Amino acid sequence: MNRRDFLNASAIVGAGLFTGDLLIAADPKRVPLKKAVKFGMIGAGKTVQEKFELIKKLGFQGVEIDSPSGLNLKEANEAQKATGIKIHGVVDSVHWRDTLSSPDEKVRAKGLAALIQALEDAKTVGADTVLLVPGVVNKDVTYEDCYKRSQEEVKKAIPTAEKLGVKIAIETVWNNFITKPEQMISYVDDLKSPFVGTYFDCSNMVKYGVSSGDWIRKLGKRLLKFDFKGYSLTKAKDAKNDWKGFDAKIGEGDENWPDVLNALAEVGYAGGWATAEVGGGGEAVLKDIAERMDKILELKPATPSKG
Repeated sequence: MNRRDFLNASAIVGAGLFTGDLLIAADPKRVPLKKAVKFGMIGAGKTVQEKFELIKKLGFQGVEIDSPSGLNLKEANEAQKATGIKIHGVVDSVHWRDTLSSPDEKVRAKGLAALIQALEDAKTVGADTVLLVPGVVNKDVTYEDCYKRSQEEVKKAIPTAEKLGVKIAIETVWNNFITKPEQMISYVDDLKSPFVGTYFDCSNMVKYGVSSGDWIRKLGKRLLKFDFKGYSLTKAKDAKNDWKGFDAKIGEGDENWPDVLNALAEVGYAGGWATAEVGGGGEAVLKDIAERMDKILELKPATPSKG
């Protein structure tokens, strides 16, 4: 290395841009994120439009709804148009009860019917994903059974997803199934469809020991949406109860948010949506949630709308 090369390299190192022989950005460009809540979190407002107006005032841009639910989809569409709040996703709300991994063929059939209905509801409201927990491993269902049965049922729904232009987003929760990113990659890739991807919860996976950033990097373009809460390993340990870890509020858990944001940028996360999944309430509770999300997602504070 001559003197000029040395000085150039020294300048790069001083700027924090040199690692070994690899040039990298000191701070990856953040992907634009839009914050959302689950519809059931909105505890104030009598009508759908009133609820949407409230969250818009607090800086939220979207919601996810359940299917099935008691929500009037026509009213929901009118509220979207009036407020600009987007229903970006639908959650299959019966996947825990009528599991696609059940030993009972009739139960699996009910689960499949619910998934197809959720896809149709998503099309009706203009959502682009349906969140699905594909199965549950328990004393009656082995991991292998869960994998095989749920794959068979999801494959039956893929033609509907393709026809409607709505993607099935596979989520892993505390269902004893898919606890490592490699397992999720295999599950999604085995379905062999661009209309199946992943829905990743940054907080659900904290207890399994693989960082959320690493999950995101490995999932890559499979990542369709993500949501989060707050999870504290200390709270869980002190209470000797894993569920107590969720007593942490957003931003007070063990999630490594800077790394999550870096990872989202690295994989080119295109979904744009960041959805909170916590206990909701009235305006004060939702305002606190919005402010916590702004802080950890490095978003600008919400500007209250007029009126």
